[in-house]
Amino acid sequence: MSELNETIHQPVRLRIMATLVTLDKNSELDFTYLRDLLGVTDGNLGAHLRKLEEAEYIKVNKSFVDRKPRTYVSATELGKKAFAGHVNALKEILKNDQGM
Repeated sequence: MSELNETIHQPVRLRIMATLVTLDKNSELDFTYLRDLLGVTDGNLGAHLRKLEEAEYIKVNKSFVDRKPRTYVSATELGKKAFAGHVNALKEILKNDQGM
């Protein structure tokens, strides 16, 4: 049986990854858009993004737009694979639970 990914399994990080893996290749989301989409605070989102970045599941790109700092986030290939593995583990759990 596949193992759940403890880094991704946390609800906010699961939602972050679920959002990012749906993006087209080389696309990224703005920090503010992601924060509003998830309904979390700047600090909360920042902490979860840091954890995912440390695991190399996401890439954080900081730049300036009209002299204002902007942060963009995207899933890495490793992150996409880790997310797919986590989803498969969840499917196995559900499949096994239905067989009982």
